[in-house]
Amino acid sequence: MATIKPFKGLRPPREIAADLACLPYDVMNSEEATRMAEGKENSLLHITRAEIDCPEGTDVHSEEVYNKSVENFKKFQDKGWLKQDENDKYYIYAQTMDGRTQYGIVGAAACNDYHDGVIKKHELTRPDKEEDRMILTRYLNANIEPVFFSYKAVPEIDKIVASIVKNKEPDYSFVAEDGFGHQFWTINENGVNQQIEELFATKVAATYVADGHHRTAAAARIGLEKKAQNPNHTGDESYNYFMAVHFPDDQLAIIDYNRVVKDLNGLSEEQLVDKLSAGFEIEKIGSEIYKPTTLHEMSMYLAGDWYKLTAKEGTYDDNDPIGVLDVTILSSQVLEPIFDIQDLRTSKRIDFVGGIRGLEELKKRVDCGEMKVAFALYPVSMQQLIDIADSGNIMPPKTTWFEPKLRSGLVIHKLD
Repeated sequence: MATIKPFKGLRPPREIAADLACLPYDVMNSEEATRMAEGKENSLLHITRAEIDCPEGTDVHSEEVYNKSVENFKKFQDKGWLKQDENDKYYIYAQTMDGRTQYGIVGAAACNDYHDGVIKKHELTRPDKEEDRMILTRYLNANIEPVFFSYKAVPEIDKIVASIVKNKEPDYSFVAEDGFGHQFWTINENGVNQQIEELFATKVAATYVADGHHRTAAAARIGLEKKAQNPNHTGDESYNYFMAVHFPDDQLAIIDYNRVVKDLNGLSEEQLVDKLSAGFEIEKIGSEIYKPTTLHEMSMYLAGDWYKLTAKEGTYDDNDPIGVLDVTILSSQVLEPIFDIQDLRTSKRIDFVGGIRGLEELKKRVDCGEMKVAFALYPVSMQQLIDIADSGNIMPPKTTWFEPKLRSGLVIHKLD
């Protein structure tokens, strides 16, 4: 069963929470971070992307940048922009997008749960990217940014959350610049915190990494590292845990993650459509954007026209958690045999576009000549993600896209 503990969060005062909170470090480059932090001296970007306070051109992985993160982290605490709660507690974090709200429990997940497989993953991680996040954690001795977890919904937990949300004013409530709403509650009642901890320990058999596989792996490795360095290790130390927001699975929706290809691998447009007919029923839609409406249906944008592609029986395996995915069908029927794109992680001929940008983005990138063809996919379901994680399988690259992204800075978990 899952071990998820309350913790003494390091948080901003209410009046600066909206300015301090920021998008995750990995959804922007240095130039974008600089623009986002402009006029906001208390933006957490001064810690998570500290190169913005270093001379232009400074290597983002240099010791100078990490030291600046440490300096700024101390400054934020000295100025009272981040203050630590006195008692261990859980927090509720709500996100609203397009009229839909999802409510997550912020708690400290156990490093041992990751190593023992109680925390389940569906993506591969790269050691170099893990190490990058480990370095910053070592310097700051804190989990600055949360990871995004899910769990199979528990009615008793839902009831607790609903009661708090209904009867208590949020500590923070704001709409970010992207139009998404964010609300945050602290749970101060000891009995309620104990009840939540017990419910996770008795009702939640596993948790699932939705977004943040590298940060999760890095946090778990840091726990092992600190354990090895401490001759008096007891298992109760803060470094044995890391911060995660746990959302019930029935509140989450995965957004489509689409593909654009730079060339037709020597084929004409007519030849491409002809080759596709071997694995798909093809319907030419015309210039009007067409969005897939069901599993095993995808759309293609080519030379100013949209096509509806319906996978033929035999091109997928509904009994295989990987073989049933539309991203698998696209790779096995199109990208590999027709375009000779064998490795999605390394090929320079393909790019990926999160569905949050809309299918207009696919059309734009083809119309401008940057890409030759685009494929829009029906999104993966949470049940498919859970089935794959439970089976120990790994999803193909760039399969899931979650929105809204968690805002960093609403609460921080220190490791000392």
